[in-house]
Amino acid sequence: MKLNLKSKIQEHMRVLKITKKPAKKEYSAAIKITGLGIILIGTIGLIIFMIAKITGYIPSAA
Repeated sequence: MKLNLKSKIQEHMRVLKITKKPAKKEYSAAIKITGLGIILIGTIGLIIFMIAKITGYIPSAA
């Protein structure tokens, strides 16, 4: 397998030229969605942990 470094660099440069910096509104929306996703996953994990603790799957610390 032959690596064509020059070709790869040109391809990456082409991609970087067509990308743009997100607007403040778009960036803010992405942060809100990401934050909500983290909170949702954490809440689901907490609920599963509490159910496991209540049902005895996770023993209490002595």
